Amino acid sequence: MARLIDRRDALARLSHFTGGLSALAFTNQTIRAQAQSPEFAPTIPGPDPAPRAPTFRASPLTCDTHCHIFGPVAQYPYAATRPYTPPEAPLPAFKALHARIGVERAVIVNATTYGRDNRVILDAIAQSNGRYRGIGNVDERMTDRELEALAAGGLDGCRFTFISRLGGRPDMDAFDRLVLRIAPLGWHVDLYLEAALLDELVPRLEALPVPYVIDHMGLVDASAGLEQPGFKKLLALLARDEKCWVKITGPERVSRTGPPFHDAVPFARKLVATAPRRVLWGTDWPHPNVPFMPNDGDLMDLVPMYAPDEHTRRLLLVENPARLFRFRS
Repeated sequence: MARLIDRRDALARLSHFTGGLSALAFTNQTIRAQAQSPEFAPTIPGPDPAPRAPTFRASPLTCDTHCHIFGPVAQYPYAATRPYTPPEAPLPAFKALHARIGVERAVIVNATTYGRDNRVILDAIAQSNGRYRGIGNVDERMTDRELEALAAGGLDGCRFTFISRLGGRPDMDAFDRLVLRIAPLGWHVDLYLEAALLDELVPRLEALPVPYVIDHMGLVDASAGLEQPGFKKLLALLARDEKCWVKITGPERVSRTGPPFHDAVPFARKLVATAPRRVLWGTDWPHPNVPFMPNDGDLMDLVPMYAPDEHTRRLLLVENPARLFRFRS
């Protein structure tokens, strides 16, 4: 598997990144705040500072269903115990990126760097005039009233990670109890896991009382081909369980050849063809912990390769996210 970008690369890319901040509408104030806070010194690179305008023109109300906001750390400090420290990628940069590539709606996924603190996404949603929804970080210590407040603030689900570098799998008994508590909110669960785990997890997933969304195409290995066992298990689950959704995100995580990530396209196309009404597209901006840093214009230009006809593209980009994330008409 391609290596993650290491600290030396992170610092080099950060220098390039801050040189192009105007393209992403960063402010000098947010950069100074992070530079003056050694405990928040980035350990990974930021996104490509010059996203190109894509050739593909997305439909009105296109939704980026998987993206993050980081900082400003002076206002939204990262958790003291966190698996990595990203450069700031605050709301102005987030808006500028979406304007550049033709995205009008977004689902902001709170990252593990924030622990249970969901303020960064709640505040963005509150300013969005209905254009943003969110996926939060929760645990059993939260009261029902706190969970209800998150739902009232625009969250539609909560995320669980099963990735070792992000802390490993959750306590599955606690997972089951929490799922029962969020079900009355109309939420779903967002699952960051490798498709190889599905052999073990499928019985539990099929028994869930809520929908579930598998991130980043199950992190399959593009070099292992469409017949790899994990991907076949993912396809079968998507085909038979109406509660199962898959995010067509993270080609830079699936690819083994690098940009423009065409080796990831057959996997996306197969998922889209299997359940065109239960797939979702997103950028994963600003791309934390990736083996290859993408240009987001390139990611948008992959969409017509994933979904060759206009009807399916509209499902992927507009109608499916509107239904799952309950966007107002």
